[in-house]
Amino acid sequence: MSLEPISDWFAKLNKYRRGLPSRRDLVPLVTISCQTLKVDIKTFMDAIVRLGLIGDTAFHVTVAPMTTVFEKCRSKFQEIWCVNVENSDHRDAMKAIRVLAATFNFLVALILCGFSVAVSAQVGFPVKPIRFVVPYPPGGSLDQVARALADKMKDGLGQPVLVENRPGAGGNLGADLVAKSAPDGYSIVMGAVATHAINPVLYPKMPYDPVKDFQPITLVASTPNVLIVPPDSTIKSPRNLIDFARKHPGRLNFGSGSNGSTGHLAGELMKQLTGTFIVHIPYSGGNPALLALMAGQTDLMFDNLANASAQIKAGKVRPLAVTTLRRSAFAPELPTMAESDPRLKGFDLDTWFGIMAPAGIPKEALDRLHGEIVKALATQDLQDRLARMGAEPGGNTPRQFAEFIAREMAKYARIVKLSGARVD
Repeated sequence: MSLEPISDWFAKLNKYRRGLPSRRDLVPLVTISCQTLKVDIKTFMDAIVRLGLIGDTAFHVTVAPMTTVFEKCRSKFQEIWCVNVENSDHRDAMKAIRVLAATFNFLVALILCGFSVAVSAQVGFPVKPIRFVVPYPPGGSLDQVARALADKMKDGLGQPVLVENRPGAGGNLGADLVAKSAPDGYSIVMGAVATHAINPVLYPKMPYDPVKDFQPITLVASTPNVLIVPPDSTIKSPRNLIDFARKHPGRLNFGSGSNGSTGHLAGELMKQLTGTFIVHIPYSGGNPALLALMAGQTDLMFDNLANASAQIKAGKVRPLAVTTLRRSAFAPELPTMAESDPRLKGFDLDTWFGIMAPAGIPKEALDRLHGEIVKALATQDLQDRLARMGAEPGGNTPRQFAEFIAREMAKYARIVKLSGARVD
């Protein structure tokens, strides 16, 4: 688009306006002029936002809408001028010109500053704090990692990242909160295997669609589950556990972080494969379930290694086996469930968690969030923290994470069916 006709037209109008509009009166002037002209105000209001004047919405400024507005301004000016001149009302005509001139000043300034060519929709994102929802209670491994990540992210983003615990319904409440939030990049959730792979096939009715309602950002970490018992338990191995449970149906119980958690599913799968009956006791999070085991209120638990590692090292619980097909590099001395007993052949469950946003967030916000999260995961202190918890750091791309979730959903659909687990 040539600037010459616009500059000529602007020059004719500018004699009725002293200088460029100030930051203070730019917003009302543009608003008034756009309303007067009956043109789309969003293009310009959003542009003002990105210039740091008001609000926090995204914008796209392109040549096409500017050209359209200039043409409408020209037509409207001529209409106003002719009508008012014919009515001998020069005062109203001059007033209209001043308002239009303010708009032209603003538009020409944008063009001259290079804002006319598809300006990035999220330049300067974020402009306010980001809400980071953890759908589980405080204190667990997922919560700890989320808080460590938030602390790292705020430095790169230049805005606070506020962790908000919203536990309930196996993580569904917190995940649903973010699914229904505005898709602007300012609400993210620490999703997990339960919220996005297990619950959708375990619960008869879900408040959200794990695929359509979310934009995956990146996998944060994955960790095997580990079968643990109190240190003074007479159970010494998975084989020993199975034999006792078969002889004494209903005598044993196992705790888990919630209905639908991998700990719950691991117990149900073991029961199904071995023909045993062990009572399930769900808690409001992995940490409360672990505390109940240490207090002797439950007999065993399948907890993720990240959550249980500190208590294992302290001797407060005793590990028997990991639930993955291969031994963990963080606990190579522990056998797999399948190794421990042939009745558990193919036993394979782990825990993972990653960050997601509502579907439809702007690409620029997605890229910025992904970049800062991956950068945080690459820091030595965060990698050391994850290693101490027995977790492997993630950092894949949004597309790779989406493909990973799809595979996990198919995998756990088979496992849930095999295990017979369900939540009413």
